[in-house]
Amino acid sequence: MDLEVNKPLVDLVNIPIGSRDWEWEKSFFQALVNGNVNVMMAEPQTGPDGWPYMFVETSLEATEPSLKLMQWISERGIGLALNVQKTQPDFVFSYGMIWSYRETAQFIVNPGETVTNEIEFQKGESIYAQNPSEQYLPKYARAILRKFLEDQGIKEPKFLLVSQDLKQFDLCFSLESLGNPPKEEHTGIAEALSWFLPTHYSIVLVSEKAFSKSFFLV
Repeated sequence: MDLEVNKPLVDLVNIPIGSRDWEWEKSFFQALVNGNVNVMMAEPQTGPDGWPYMFVETSLEATEPSLKLMQWISERGIGLALNVQKTQPDFVFSYGMIWSYRETAQFIVNPGETVTNEIEFQKGESIYAQNPSEQYLPKYARAILRKFLEDQGIKEPKFLLVSQDLKQFDLCFSLESLGNPPKEEHTGIAEALSWFLPTHYSIVLVSEKAFSKSFFLV
């Protein structure tokens, strides 16, 4: 195996965190998918944020192809944390970022956009609403999201993909199916759901009463 393939990745993670920018990030993503890593522990570990991650480290001698590992964790609802042995990991990939790369060859789309948990419609305004397609949410990722919600005691979670212009979409989760949590919990719930989805997806918690169209089971 040509271990020189690992040098670009090793060089990039040796750049101080304070000197990294979006250009560094693009180069880092490319070097990661082209290179290898070492798996630090055989089983996923719980990160400080409470989510499961495979802990990996960079090395010129690393032999585990990054793409092969990411394919494996994309089927299991696991994120990826790089060089956690450092004071600050070099990068942490949520599960949503992992499957986003598998489907689109991009970890991050439109960087800088944020998750929202509110949506407003004008009276009489026409909207587009449907069951999220497999292109938008692949079956394996949908099943993992559903299992997470079921593990929280939500037996029939429901959602609806909504757009006002067919350009920007909101993934609307039914408040009723989530047990009508109090409003002060909505942001935390949306942030938890966002870990399972690409970073540019907009997540909204809404009442089914606001729509004439039926919601779909996650």
